Amino acid sequence: MSASGGGKAILAAFLANMGIALAKFVAWFLSGSASMLAEAIHSVADSGNQLLLMLGGRQARKRADADHPFGYGRERYVYAFVVSIILFSVGGLFSIYEGVEKIADPHELENVWIPIAVLVIAIGLESFSLRTAVRESNHVREKGQSWVAFVRRAKAPELPVVLLEDVAALTGLAFALLGVGLTAITGNSIFDAIGTLMIGTLLIVVAIVLGVETKSLLVGEGATDADHARIVDAVEDGPEVEKLIHIKTLYLGPDELLVAAKIGLPSDKPLGAVAGDIDQIEARIRAAVPAARVIYLEPDVYRPGTDPSPSTEAFVIKSAD
Repeated sequence: MSASGGGKAILAAFLANMGIALAKFVAWFLSGSASMLAEAIHSVADSGNQLLLMLGGRQARKRADADHPFGYGRERYVYAFVVSIILFSVGGLFSIYEGVEKIADPHELENVWIPIAVLVIAIGLESFSLRTAVRESNHVREKGQSWVAFVRRAKAPELPVVLLEDVAALTGLAFALLGVGLTAITGNSIFDAIGTLMIGTLLIVVAIVLGVETKSLLVGEGATDADHARIVDAVEDGPEVEKLIHIKTLYLGPDELLVAAKIGLPSDKPLGAVAGDIDQIEARIRAAVPAARVIYLEPDVYRPGTDPSPSTEAFVIKSAD
């Protein structure tokens, strides 16, 4: 997995969640807290998510073959989408079910200090995991880019997934601590059940956000506005091109961008010279955007006033009059 894949963040999250899950199960067994059981299942689901993300990174490194000539880079998107489904089905729905069950059949908590102690320790461990994810994300996050924009625009799905999981985990722990704490203070176990419902709702919301964003990557996203501008500049900066007629980009995987463009060249230029010009343009594109590893340039004669086909209209680079 590449640096942009956030391998350290995934490993840190996995180790933290495994330890936290075990502690939560023990606390649930000794106290009977529904919030602790919901949080334990949440941590187990998160641990499975991190394993899937690591597996997706490994699968994505397979070499291209006849069946998949552009490689397996999108495996990472597939596994990230599966993660969002698991977070929804295993974590969210189970927590809501458990909360409704405890409202219908409440019972007094025992050894309340145990879940409270575990929740406090878990908050510390999850904070460490979130700190690692933030630090790894800052290596690839553009300067001045907001965290919301980073989650929405990141082409490597692992870091946004881990970031959202960690934020959801810390928020869920706060809900659980609030529910258990109020139950301990008031003696009314309804607060523990409400905390469980809040955890389940939180997980479903995060899962929906992850699913929507990952679906967009699976369908196919183009270069960011900044990278698109760099590619256009790289094409037009040299003396070879009379006109960039149109251009399309597509991420084949988090670290591999396809660039296809039609470029206007002088009509009297020999074929050998055209081939040399294309090599120069490709070199400039790769220097400007290293992720642009697959480049197809179609030479053409630019005819002013000719409209592009409808399928390319949205991608036309118009010249000034």
